[in-house]
Amino acid sequence: MTVTVFVILWACLSALTSLVTEAVKKFATTEYPDNLVALIVAVATGAIVTSVYYAQTGIPFTALNVVYIVAVSILNWVGATVGYDKVKQAILQLQGDAESGDSNE
Repeated sequence: MTVTVFVILWACLSALTSLVTEAVKKFATTEYPDNLVALIVAVATGAIVTSVYYAQTGIPFTALNVVYIVAVSILNWVGATVGYDKVKQAILQLQGDAESGDSNE
């Protein structure tokens, strides 16, 4: 796996993980910690998508490539967690600004 493919997989998986995490939280009947949900979704999607990519492109499952799968899964979790928290914080701040702006009119 080249560095370019690694970064592309990481970026796509971070976006996918954020979307799936939001869907799981929306449809879950009980409340789970955000980071735990993101961890489980990130590891699952990272390992599955990277393994499917390997199978589709004929990349052998050597020890080094398995390490890449683990690395993509961990970085996917970090990227999705940081991205989700920052986006959520920005949306809440914008909503707060919009509400305060509406009250001045």
